[in-house]
Amino acid sequence: MTKKTKELSHEQREELLRTLKSRFEKNMNRHKGLDWVKVQAKLEATTEKLWSLNEMEGTGGEPDVVDHDKKTNEYIFYDCSPESPKGRRSVCYDKEALESRKKYKPENNAIDMATAMGIELLTEEQYRELQNIEKFDMKSSSWVETPANIRKLGGAIFCDRRYETVFMYHNGADSYYAARGFRGSLRV
Repeated sequence: MTKKTKELSHEQREELLRTLKSRFEKNMNRHKGLDWVKVQAKLEATTEKLWSLNEMEGTGGEPDVVDHDKKTNEYIFYDCSPESPKGRRSVCYDKEALESRKKYKPENNAIDMATAMGIELLTEEQYRELQNIEKFDMKSSSWVETPANIRKLGGAIFCDRRYETVFMYHNGADSYYAARGFRGSLRV
């Protein structure tokens, strides 16, 4: 088995940067006061982060800048696809949940996928922040980082938006649905 390289070709980098710039310019409401030139300079200096953004893009996440951490000088990207990313659906919460299923196992789990992509699942707080920017997951739902005490008891949490309200729910961590995926975050 060959190890997947975490570098993009020159052409892949240029295409991704064009896509990210176009999305940035079309959605200024997500990042008021931020300058694309500064974002691009940070991106070009971090090839592994570009690779992670490409993974987010390739699985349907439509990553975009949602904030700038002035203390660390990092730009924060979230998946901004209208619905939970299609390439990350039908997954249970984590490896333990996947291994506990006796039959009808999904192909993967949210935590391992996020780790392999170099991103983190949104927390409930981050998910709610994202929903303050725009309306997301009106037909789908997204796993979010689950507190250890809930996970220890076999559960996991997910969120969605229905009836103009953001809801947080629980499910067995081993459950999976065609309309549930996960949203990630990346600091660059």
